[in-house]
Amino acid sequence: MKKRLPKFRSDSEVEEFLDNDLSEYLVGEHLRPMTFEFQTKEKIVNLRISAGLLEEVKKEAKKRQMPYQRYIRQVLELSLKP
Repeated sequence: MKKRLPKFRSDSEVEEFLDNDLSEYLVGEHLRPMTFEFQTKEKIVNLRISAGLLEEVKKEAKKRQMPYQRYIRQVLELSLKP
């Protein structure tokens, strides 16, 4: 049986907790891949799209638990990779 994570009141409590063995708290089916954005975003782009398309983009981003603008960037980046 997996343990529930405790409630933390400070960063120091979290840091202390992370020094322990966390295998009893992790469930494999709850883990998902995560990507990080390291490049700075120095340019702004305005894009006009239909309300319906924006709603679909937002739904898909929500399913992936990410902000919709990050999702749009990710789709653009993936479409340009060979």
